[in-house]
Amino acid sequence: MHRFSIMAASLVATTSAYAADTLQPLAAETVVTRHMSGYSELYLGGLRYPDGDDTLRTAGGAARVNIPFAQRWNLQGDLTYDRTWDDFDDRNGSGGAIHGYYRDPDRFAAGVFATYTAFDFGGDLNPSSYSVGPEVQVYVGNLTLYGQAYVGQLNFGDFHGDEWGVRAVARYFIQKNLRLDGEFLFNRLDEGFNLDVIGGAVQAMYRFDATPWSLFGRYQFERTKGGSFGADKFVIGLRASFGSNSLLDEDRTGATMDTYRANAVININ
Repeated sequence: MHRFSIMAASLVATTSAYAADTLQPLAAETVVTRHMSGYSELYLGGLRYPDGDDTLRTAGGAARVNIPFAQRWNLQGDLTYDRTWDDFDDRNGSGGAIHGYYRDPDRFAAGVFATYTAFDFGGDLNPSSYSVGPEVQVYVGNLTLYGQAYVGQLNFGDFHGDEWGVRAVARYFIQKNLRLDGEFLFNRLDEGFNLDVIGGAVQAMYRFDATPWSLFGRYQFERTKGGSFGADKFVIGLRASFGSNSLLDEDRTGATMDTYRANAVININ
């Protein structure tokens, strides 16, 4: 009996130590002190067209800042830059987004967003695009579900194409500093005919404990519906955060919103 008591005590101690190292379900109510937070990140990788032999280099980055105000209301601003290039082609896209939303960090966030992007193809007629729409996040324990819908327009010289789309993202936190993402996108552009792009992505991100630094790797693909165009993008990147203690904290109380960025900078080819 004495031996059993010792074994039981050891088992309880071991289990408690393991549980302390793993992410526990979130508390029913989280007390949040409002403060500004955000991050900046850079990535580098390659873009491959599977229907051909062409492989391009790709790089870019983003900076996002979230400012809470008036109880649980938040305003987030984004700046993004993306580039693809090889010996014959060079595309650049510089954009911005603004998000206004209400957030209960234990349950959900909901609001609206608007984006604007200017593209540089090295010629005289450089396109631009804008979009607006609603967005919502739902927090279920260690899982964040994120949905967006939008309408907008692509302008290219005398061409003005109406555009709309939907986006769905799932973020799962294995630990508070280890995050896995899955993503789906549908985008339709009216070019006189419908150009439909179906896309998806998977991503893994790890933040070093007690530091602002995170590493991530991402694979993103796009295919046109009824067309021959497709592209696969592989990148690795580095993120520096401020105003948050972990990736989970950043997701629930910080700069948690983002927007889709096309593989080849723009969804036309």
